[in-house]
Amino acid sequence: MSSGNGSPHAITEEDKARDTNEFPAEVPILPLRGLVVYPHTAIPLTVGQQRSLKLVDDVIEGNRLVGLVTAFDPDMETPGPDDIYRVGTLAAIHRLFRAPDGTIRLLVQGLKRIRINEYTSEEPYLKASISEIPESVESELEVEALERNVMDQFRHLADLMPSIPPELVTTALATDDPLQLAYSVATYIRIDLEKAQELLELESTQEKLRYLLELLNKEVEVLELGRKIQSEAQSEMEKSQREYYLREQLKAIQRELAEGDDQTEEVGQFRKAIEEAGMSEEARGEAERELDRLSKLSVASAEYGVIRTYLDWLVNMPWNKRTDDNLDISHARQVLNEDHYGLKDIKERILEFLAVRKLRSERSDELEETPLSQVRRERQGAILCFVGPPGVGKTSLGASIARAMGRKFIRLSLGGVRDEAEIRGFRRTYIGAMPGRIVQTLRRAESRNPLIMLDEVDKLGRDFRGDPASALLELLDPEQNAEFRDTYLDVPFDLSEVFFITTANSLDTIPGPLLDRMELIQLSGYTEQEKLAIASQYLVPRQIRENGLREEEIDFDDEALLTIIRDFTREAGVRNLEREIGRAARKVVTRIAEGTNDTVEIDPEEVRDLLGKPRFGYRTELEDRTDLPGVATGLAWTPVGGDVLFIEATSMPGDKAFQYTGQLGDVMQESARIALSYIRSKAADFNVENQFFKENELHLHVPAGATPKDGPSAGVTMAVALASLLTHRPTRHNVAMTGELTLNGQVLPVGGIKDKVLAAHRIGVDTVILPKKNEPDLEELPDEVRDQMTFVLIDHVDKAFEVALDQTVA
Repeated sequence: MSSGNGSPHAITEEDKARDTNEFPAEVPILPLRGLVVYPHTAIPLTVGQQRSLKLVDDVIEGNRLVGLVTAFDPDMETPGPDDIYRVGTLAAIHRLFRAPDGTIRLLVQGLKRIRINEYTSEEPYLKASISEIPESVESELEVEALERNVMDQFRHLADLMPSIPPELVTTALATDDPLQLAYSVATYIRIDLEKAQELLELESTQEKLRYLLELLNKEVEVLELGRKIQSEAQSEMEKSQREYYLREQLKAIQRELAEGDDQTEEVGQFRKAIEEAGMSEEARGEAERELDRLSKLSVASAEYGVIRTYLDWLVNMPWNKRTDDNLDISHARQVLNEDHYGLKDIKERILEFLAVRKLRSERSDELEETPLSQVRRERQGAILCFVGPPGVGKTSLGASIARAMGRKFIRLSLGGVRDEAEIRGFRRTYIGAMPGRIVQTLRRAESRNPLIMLDEVDKLGRDFRGDPASALLELLDPEQNAEFRDTYLDVPFDLSEVFFITTANSLDTIPGPLLDRMELIQLSGYTEQEKLAIASQYLVPRQIRENGLREEEIDFDDEALLTIIRDFTREAGVRNLEREIGRAARKVVTRIAEGTNDTVEIDPEEVRDLLGKPRFGYRTELEDRTDLPGVATGLAWTPVGGDVLFIEATSMPGDKAFQYTGQLGDVMQESARIALSYIRSKAADFNVENQFFKENELHLHVPAGATPKDGPSAGVTMAVALASLLTHRPTRHNVAMTGELTLNGQVLPVGGIKDKVLAAHRIGVDTVILPKKNEPDLEELPDEVRDQMTFVLIDHVDKAFEVALDQTVA
């Protein structure tokens, strides 16, 4: 197989004399790799394969004619008959040179276009019968016009390509034959293999010239674009160098004239901003050092942008900007009452904070004389943590406190934050470094004493990038945050005047050291009456406004709101309650828009018509679930408020095994085993023979099975459920209970009493069994709940059996 080697050569008269006028019926076929040879052109070839060398040796001794046909794949070493085109060129070998490396270099002259009819032999090389494909030259004006355009574009191309010598251009264009011109030009230019073969196979000279002209135009456009890009790049580089020299000269001139350029002006602006910012001494020193570095750098330097951004953060921090606190206690009380119903303890704590600030500001002269103030500065801020279920108003309460105090309010959500640098900032050595969220918040607030609410502090993440909770230790410590040092700024900033408030649904995931820095304020769920008041005073008016209604077009009576609270929501807060009220309001909007109603009075029946089938039926569920022996109503605490658990026990013939289900945690599993052990120890009191435990298998289940559960507070309930099963006495419908059980039957105190009692109140329970040591927790309950419910305080589980179990045997 052969490949091209160099440019076409001019043919002498001696060479032409060797050409034969006889057209052979059969010729050897020499496959070409990556090259198409045209008639009327001379091309040098290099032959290196054994079968090709054999072909050349045989042909050179004969008529020197060979068929040159191009292979489909230039990378194929030994193409067969199916791997090459059917149209090629009949050529004559004019020159031959044997190189020392064993290859043969040929100069071949393309004669005529041929088509392969069939292959007659494949060994030792390809032979085929061929037929000539005649080519005619049209004598039309269009052909002449195409011929001139091809010449012009080829000359233009030669100007753009220094690799084409001028003498070759002259030789190629020195012909009056349009066909020869097309083939000569096509040999010089860069063409894809498929397009070169297509040019050979075109029948009309006019088509060949037009196709060649398209290829020339495209090649000229590519070369011109490349030259333009190179020229622009060179010009840009020269322009940058020229600007640099001019800038340096301008600096020298301005130094002589005592004038400044843009950089000098910017440095001057930064210097003025540093003087007016009121920075601390350390921050000012750092700013001036960086400003000195900035003044010596080129504007084009990458370091220039880094330092400029750093200085911009420093001078825009609120070093001496603050808002004046509104310490009017009556105004604060009014604002808090306007925005939130209830929450008495929290409102009192906020008023206490304001009262202390007011008294200290009025007696500042006296306090300055005390020895304590000489030893250390007074703490200005306060760190509160609102803990409670969702929807009770923790976040919105922070906004109300800020409004009451006249402070800027900024909320930061910490849920899912895993990178410690989000709090402390990133080092300036990193690309794209920026300060932490606290510094960004202070700059956005433009005040050094805003109220910053850190939402969802219990949902901070932790991974290989650090522990964000640890970064909060300094931030939320009034003794340390007076010199909080962000990693990006790397200078201390006083956060002691910031009022931090955090929110959480649960305290279990908050690290102990962080929890110790905050003053905890528990927000429990609302009672029915509180939800009713919140709905009528806040939620209904807001939904009327948001849905474009007028007050006279819709009216919820109290019974309707109670129906929504009892039958369509099951929550500690009021978030879903507002959604249901909004859903009912949108139904009314649709009716009014359709002209069905002008005004709608919403009563319980209308609520069911608007909202559909009730989603919850606590009261009927309570009676249905506790009808059978072996079921006891327990109370549980969850991060979203109190909840009710119906603990079920059953027995069946078996090998005295005991199993428990319901995704119980380790502590709850221990409570189940303790309850069984105590019941078995008291089997005689329940008139149960020991043989019963040998012949029967007990099963304890805590629905819902898909929800993980843990904790010791279900011990009493489990014991009551087992006692109900063994005595065949169902539990009373109106009784619920909680408490940790010991192995000897003692009842220990548990947490979350307020949330649990409120959950019991929501389902219609009027008697709650509680550990005796939880009696102080009853003072936190609303008066209406205490008045409507009976609390049985026990220190031993036997008392729970007396109260909870019905005297009638089922």
